[in-house]
Amino acid sequence: MISWMQKHNKYLVWTIWIATIAFIGAGFVGWGSYNFGSKASAIAKVGSIEIKQEALNMAYQNLYRQYNQALQGQLDDKKAKELGLVQQAFAQVEVQAKILNFAKDAGIIVSDAELAAYLEKIPAFQKEGRFSKTIYKSYLSQQRLKAKSFEARLREDLIVQKVFSLLNSKALPLEVDAVQAAMLISDSLLYKTLSSNDINLTVQDADLKAYWQKHKENYMTPTAYTLAIVWTPTKDTEVTEQEVEAFYKTNSFNYTDKEGKVLTLKEAKEAVTRDTKLKKTKKRAQKAYIAFKKGKTQASETITLNENDARLTPEIWALIVESTPDTLLKPKAVKDQYATIKLVKVQPSRVMRFEEAKTLVTQAYLRYMKKEKLFALADEALKQLSKENAKEEKSITLEHPSNLVGLNVEENREFTQKLFTLSKEKGIITIKDKLVVYKITDQTLLSSDQNTTNRIAPSVTKLKHKIFETNFIQLLDSKYVTKTYRGGLKN
Repeated sequence: MISWMQKHNKYLVWTIWIATIAFIGAGFVGWGSYNFGSKASAIAKVGSIEIKQEALNMAYQNLYRQYNQALQGQLDDKKAKELGLVQQAFAQVEVQAKILNFAKDAGIIVSDAELAAYLEKIPAFQKEGRFSKTIYKSYLSQQRLKAKSFEARLREDLIVQKVFSLLNSKALPLEVDAVQAAMLISDSLLYKTLSSNDINLTVQDADLKAYWQKHKENYMTPTAYTLAIVWTPTKDTEVTEQEVEAFYKTNSFNYTDKEGKVLTLKEAKEAVTRDTKLKKTKKRAQKAYIAFKKGKTQASETITLNENDARLTPEIWALIVESTPDTLLKPKAVKDQYATIKLVKVQPSRVMRFEEAKTLVTQAYLRYMKKEKLFALADEALKQLSKENAKEEKSITLEHPSNLVGLNVEENREFTQKLFTLSKEKGIITIKDKLVVYKITDQTLLSSDQNTTNRIAPSVTKLKHKIFETNFIQLLDSKYVTKTYRGGLKN
């Protein structure tokens, strides 16, 4: 799995099904949104297991939360699309489904006792260090979840953990010796670092149109919804300290830090006050809904939004996409106010005209052509590599990575790791969006001692786990085929 993470290094945090627990910690606060339709609908099938929309929603929102924290709250819907969060989230649930297929075939299960023990250890469901049924039931009620459904997801999480625990194996002495020998090899080499900056391209409309014609199904307009909305704000709703305290006591599990520890009322005061106001304003929102339904009040605004626009919550979008024109939705909370929404019109998704897609097509075309020309340039550079036209790097080992010009520290570490997995004297190594053309000019074996062996052994164990996990994922990829029912789930 570590190798899989490195291959998909755009992922900030690798989670297979920890979204269940992360959602408890986050209190379902609506980080991001992505919905195709009903939560119960299947969006894909992996082997014999269907992936439900709800699973993708949870994985997506968990990723959104992680990225948003890393970007200090600056993530929005546009940036999420640029980062490919939907595809990342689907990759997570897809791999999880493959693991569950394996577990099913192998007879790996989680007993009711194991599930109960795990559930009781979740901090958000504890009071004074002990599991509280009251908090647990209140949480399920608040989130409109059935215990059976929630615990089924939790059971899947435990099954995944159990499967990976079977791959744990300490390194054997022979394995330590073999890896130690590799780590003590020192290489010197000639190299050239190439990037897309070394490529100059002139783009013609004719080329862009030809590229668009081949790939136009990738350029679709989003489904748009015209909505008439009656807003019921809470800013003028007064709440007392006693009301805020009472609300917190009932709903404290919704207010946790990133480790899942329940925040004190003082720490969560702003959020608790907002939610208390929402609760107290609900009746006024319901009256506004009735008045709007009877035609006694007008919409606060009529707007057209693309599907999954971040201005509305995932819950609301799930209802909208299932609705037909003239459907009136009951009041739903959006940040610190309620929205009563009437669906006026739906504009279905369609293939973009070339003029509409030109900017996106140009970006994709440039990436494609630069990659093609960059590899051609690297092939030519490899044929002519010499001391006269290349740089030199000496004494590279796994413990002392290279310091190649044109690569940062992380990229140099990646280059070194890849270099020592290859048996070729010369070649081309891909480092993210760069290529390194290299030729080994000298190789020596350094001496070792017992301290070196002891120091290397833990790393060998990790490497062994990495190999097991990589091969395991490759096995699952070949054994369990994925069939998607929606577009845009994969890159």
